[in-house]
Amino acid sequence: MANIGLLSASISVRTSFILFLVSFARPQNIVVFQPSFLISNGPKVSAFLLGNTSRISLNLKTVSASNTTGSIGSSSCVPEATRWALTTEQMGKSVVRVHLTLNQSLHLCSENETNADCCPKPLCVLETLQVSACLGSRPLASLLIQATINAWLFPPNAGSDNKTVFPNQVYQPLGVCPCDLTHRACDTRCCCDQDCSNEDLKLFASHCLPGPFGGEVSPTPDYQCSVQSVENSPDWFPFLCVSSSPENNPYLGLFYQGDTIAPRPGPSFQMPVLSAPVPVSLYIQGSPIVTSDHKYFTIPQMVLGRCITAAPVAFLQNFKVECVTFFRSCPTGPPLKMLQEDLSTDVLNGQGGVVKVNLTDVEAPDLSLFLSSGQTDFISEMLVCENVTLALDYKFYWKGNGITSISLTRTVQTVVLNGSLTLTTRYSAVFLNGESMAEPNSGNPGYQVGRPVIAGILDNNTELIQRSLINIWKPVGDGLCSSANMKPVVFGENSTSGCLLPIGQQNMTQCDLLREIVADLQTALTTATYVAQRGNPKPTTMTDWLNISFVTPNISTEMGATAGVCRDIPSHQHISVWSLTTSLVDGIPQREIQALEVSYGMSTWALDCGGGDVSLCEDLEESQLFPVTSSVTFIDIPVNTGPPKTRFQINFTEYDCNRNDVCWPELAFPFTRYYTGEPYSQSLAKGMILVFMFLTAAILGTPWRQIRQAWHNI
Repeated sequence: MANIGLLSASISVRTSFILFLVSFARPQNIVVFQPSFLISNGPKVSAFLLGNTSRISLNLKTVSASNTTGSIGSSSCVPEATRWALTTEQMGKSVVRVHLTLNQSLHLCSENETNADCCPKPLCVLETLQVSACLGSRPLASLLIQATINAWLFPPNAGSDNKTVFPNQVYQPLGVCPCDLTHRACDTRCCCDQDCSNEDLKLFASHCLPGPFGGEVSPTPDYQCSVQSVENSPDWFPFLCVSSSPENNPYLGLFYQGDTIAPRPGPSFQMPVLSAPVPVSLYIQGSPIVTSDHKYFTIPQMVLGRCITAAPVAFLQNFKVECVTFFRSCPTGPPLKMLQEDLSTDVLNGQGGVVKVNLTDVEAPDLSLFLSSGQTDFISEMLVCENVTLALDYKFYWKGNGITSISLTRTVQTVVLNGSLTLTTRYSAVFLNGESMAEPNSGNPGYQVGRPVIAGILDNNTELIQRSLINIWKPVGDGLCSSANMKPVVFGENSTSGCLLPIGQQNMTQCDLLREIVADLQTALTTATYVAQRGNPKPTTMTDWLNISFVTPNISTEMGATAGVCRDIPSHQHISVWSLTTSLVDGIPQREIQALEVSYGMSTWALDCGGGDVSLCEDLEESQLFPVTSSVTFIDIPVNTGPPKTRFQINFTEYDCNRNDVCWPELAFPFTRYYTGEPYSQSLAKGMILVFMFLTAAILGTPWRQIRQAWHNI
């Protein structure tokens, strides 16, 4: 840990020194090398040139020390041919990295080698280099490099002494003699050991180790036709023997390791790189849209709860997202600052042609819909950010499997920045077939849990149902109703939300106006008059739609109103949805809405002037926050399974045919009309015969037995 601390301190000191030299060199309009002297033992050297390097040229030459004074002469801007290559790399506005590479091989020359590129003696390079930074013909700085490089020595036939050639394991086993365990010695009973002489083998020739361990790694199987002799052959030989080459031996599989498996990449937290788009022939639903330069057409979208600035757009999939950005300075790049040529791109239409994005710029009339205040900085200067992109609304017109045109409406406005702001940008894309929006359904045919409840308004001109949504409150920011948004009611999910409405003493003096204001806020949540019975309604079929039932609030006329108190305020809106499971499609329940009711809850609002704080009741500018809420509840209607069970069916379950294997009530089933195995006349005749035989046995059985007993007693 001490070494790490010293290393970090050394790096910090060197970095600080370089930054000090850069800050010192820039105003003086000079350049310096850092370091100015190097000792190199390898073929590559690097250094830094700091300062104003805009018109600086570099020259390299070989220098030597004076025999009398021992010093090196002054720098020169005259170039000289050397065996070193000089290259530069711009690291910043005032930093240049200088690279020197030796253009010579460092292997030692052999005795008869005539190649001039090799090193004639072990000390291959011993010279002093000088790199001069010149402004025209005037040198400004110099770098001295003392190069002392030795030749690389390689042994003759390097790497060939231990070279082993492995046989192909498919046809020849790798371990030809597994029992050879002792190096350069004969192992007892190991007849395949190459260290055993003929005299050694005679000692245990009849006791060799059997099987693959003893060297019989590829024994010929018994079913081979070449193995069995005439004297020793079984009775099935040679009719059922196998003729095969010796290379095809099952024992080879004991040593064959099989193919290698390429490693699979493990999980990574890095952002995945988009693959190159596949050439588009026809667009289908879900296919990514591709530009003319074969790149994905991207728009900022929400992916896994996070805004991605460049997400591919899928064909026939609408979306509408909001992205929140916190910034302290004017944006300079996308998506908040985009040029016209970046938006007016060419897109492949899926039919072999190209369509261009038609851009229209509009100014936002109210910035409060996009901006929320952050921290105000009174020290920094006020910034004016012009043409900040606040919204991008795309409309894709399609026909068949292609795109006919694309229009884009960009909402821009000038933003004044004093400190920090939170910007909420909006992005949307809709696909239009002609002039009608390709609106998604919430199921097919029934509603699916998690999909929006579809509502509608009847258009008297076209007699078609125009789709809309039923909403509840979605508070944002400060939670006030003036800045709150709306979120659609989702099928199968109960929810409660609300916002806060500031009310003062002046509002409490006009209760009728206050009720009207609150009622207008609640009415704006549900503007539709119809609700879709199923998840895939048709705008032309009125049987797919149900009337929404609105319960009119019962507002009583105030008698003897109290100051600062207003009664019967419709502060709560409740939506009740009755649904019924009608069928199953592939195991998925299909639900239908049977009725939808919108009702209101009344409350009394009174200013809180207690606790010694009477400012609310005296100051007309003071206000108190009152909640305005909305909720939705889904009610499942139980399926009617038939008439209720009788007391006999509840108490005597052993006679219930649906619960037991033996059903006594159906003992006479063949005599009923429900039996369809044969004509009714035949089943009736056969039943009567069975009844006659049963009665005969029952009636005549006991008298005849008594007569026989009396006869024997006589």
